[in-house]
Amino acid sequence: MGKKLSFIMKHPVDDIKGKKSEKLKGKKIVVGITGSIAAVESVKICRELIRHGAEVIAVMSRHACEIIHPYAIEFATGKKPILEITGKIEHVFYCGERKGKADLFLIVPCTANTISKIALGIDDTPVTTFATTAIGSKIPVMIVPAMHQSMYEHPFVTENMKKLKKKGIHVLRAKIEEGKAKIVEGEEIVENVIRILGKKDLKGKKVLIIGGATSEFIDDVRVITNLSSGKMALSLAKIAYERGGNVEMWFNKDALPYISTKKFTTHKDIVRLIKKEGKYDAIINCAAISDFMPSKRKGKISSGKEMDLHLFPIPRINPLLKKIGSIVVGFKLEAKEEGIKEKAYERLKKDGLDYIVANTTKSIGSDYMKAWIINKEKKVVIAKGSKEKIAEKIFDCIA
Repeated sequence: MGKKLSFIMKHPVDDIKGKKSEKLKGKKIVVGITGSIAAVESVKICRELIRHGAEVIAVMSRHACEIIHPYAIEFATGKKPILEITGKIEHVFYCGERKGKADLFLIVPCTANTISKIALGIDDTPVTTFATTAIGSKIPVMIVPAMHQSMYEHPFVTENMKKLKKKGIHVLRAKIEEGKAKIVEGEEIVENVIRILGKKDLKGKKVLIIGGATSEFIDDVRVITNLSSGKMALSLAKIAYERGGNVEMWFNKDALPYISTKKFTTHKDIVRLIKKEGKYDAIINCAAISDFMPSKRKGKISSGKEMDLHLFPIPRINPLLKKIGSIVVGFKLEAKEEGIKEKAYERLKKDGLDYIVANTTKSIGSDYMKAWIINKEKKVVIAKGSKEKIAEKIFDCIA
């Protein structure tokens, strides 16, 4: 007899698994989908979780099925969604107190109806039954609200959200637009999932990231500044948040919506923030702060004429940061690699830093860089790769 050929058909979802990162590798996430129009966003969210390595199982309420077809969710996850509780006791299989249970139950979108039912312990849909089981099994639960603004601000609904938060359930803020409480962007949802399931080695720690470029005024409309994309600061803030830190940014423009940010323009703005703010467990300053400032002239200097600028040196910011930070990390930018470690270490000593990260001008505007992370004992860790990977390595050194 000839040999029978057999193969296992793989779902195309396997082609995207872990493509962005492996931060959720080995994590099993059950996604509950309820009857909000925002259910149409659940396809993107499920696939983003998978791109970070997660296994995703979806459970849908009857009203959710009226908004988005179960085939779309099967496409998104590679698995048929759970539409009802059967003799397989799906809620216990995935969220019961048993080996192999889910790592997280994420409800996105979550209606006012579902929020209130969960707060009152009512489970009359597949999603609320999963929620009751997950809470009883102490599986982390995250809720992403979606509804009209008037419903979101209903005193009973707000009271029920507070009740859920008190019981340790993660309730994300809604994005208020056009009279609606919309679900936040998919990136913010994924970041909060990673934060819940991640390392948590920065949990309870106040972390400040300073990034972007300062601008020093020549007149009321013109400035001198430094080149800076701010990508390193954004990567550092993102990684610190994922690892559980209470993160704040000082930045020269809008930053990450889920991180508290104070804006600055000039170096004096940063000095004012230092004097006004409290203590931090760790401060990382990768801002492109001007080394020189002109004597500002009032009004607008007439164009079309030659003009001389007299520049004054600006005092270093890093020594001031030591007054408010238990650990302070600075950055040192050089044109070439030659002698970079020695120059960076000298700057570390002069500024009284705990760590310094040296890099070259090749990294400006790039998503990738080579970095030398140096501590007070002159120990050097060399890291190469994306700025997110460099940020991970920096926090590995200081966490």
